[in-house]
Amino acid sequence: MPNRGWVYLPRVSFQRLIDALRMAGYRCLAPMVRDHALVFDHLERADQLPIGVSDQQGPGSYRLTKTDSSRAFAWANGPQALKPLTFAPQERLWHVCVEQGTPKFQPVQPEVEPTAVIGVRACDLVALKLQKAHFLESLSPDPAYKARVDSLFIVAVDCSHPADTCFCASTGDGPSAEEGYDLAMAELEEGYVLRVGSAKGGHILHTLGLVPATKEQLQSLEQQEQEAISKQSRKLPSNDLREDIYQHQDSPHWETIAKQCLACGNCTAVCPSCFCSSYQAQPALDGQSSDQIREWDSCFSYGHSELHGHPVREDIRTRYRQWLTHKFAGWHEQYGRSGCSGCGRCITWCPVGIDITQVLAELVKEEVA
Repeated sequence: MPNRGWVYLPRVSFQRLIDALRMAGYRCLAPMVRDHALVFDHLERADQLPIGVSDQQGPGSYRLTKTDSSRAFAWANGPQALKPLTFAPQERLWHVCVEQGTPKFQPVQPEVEPTAVIGVRACDLVALKLQKAHFLESLSPDPAYKARVDSLFIVAVDCSHPADTCFCASTGDGPSAEEGYDLAMAELEEGYVLRVGSAKGGHILHTLGLVPATKEQLQSLEQQEQEAISKQSRKLPSNDLREDIYQHQDSPHWETIAKQCLACGNCTAVCPSCFCSSYQAQPALDGQSSDQIREWDSCFSYGHSELHGHPVREDIRTRYRQWLTHKFAGWHEQYGRSGCSGCGRCITWCPVGIDITQVLAELVKEEVA
């Protein structure tokens, strides 16, 4: 592996990176252990990182364990990705008030703070790119989404310890970050190898004055990446399942899955690329003003497919079919690829442990009537 400007940051010097980001005006967020899970929280000191923490994930199962390792990123992921930081779970879109008998509409722009997010995984960067295509590359770009995305400084960390539920290697989206970051790190036992992904990332790295990574360190990284790929036992039947899914719209397999699915929406909530939302007005009690609210929704909710007061998809069978059809077929027409980056969260956080890779494999192997 050639040294393409990659530099080495000793583990004991990680605080220097945090300080450099804060000096540049960013608040820092990083994964920390909260309520028995890894979630983004405010980072001021390197010892707040989840040092020696590992995760054990399986269908419907998530557990953190403590090890003797000095690594801070020896785990796959938690229930969060970047999505809550860019696509707000709930927000005001506009405000209307009555002035001299005439309604006056005012857009509401979110208050944003420059934020450095440390520990972003490759699969989540791919999901961020997909959400950008939805929210920003349209005839009506979303100003709130743009404001939040533009405020981010992303420090990616290559995944060295994939979970049992991960399958990013089969989608081509990991375990190492390829694009969409300002800085990227790969963690070794003794420290980190950093690489630049943007001009502002280069500026931060320049202030650290680090030495180039050695040939031996780069070889260790290459071996670590290959081991992370080989550990992933799950995979998709194909990266383009459009024809198979469209041909199986009447398959009895959907009914089989519907008998297991609770339609709770956990899979769509933890999915880093899902973007379903609902809208509602919140009028003031005096009747003189109102706010338009957008909040996360799910294609599994009963009212999500309502047209003129009647849901188009009344049962779990059609709602689950809609989710998989859109994610793995319709997205190709909209965004040029499927909506899945192989993070495996939908498998881990499904209360009944439905494995999406198994569902798709069983679906596509059926004979088409």
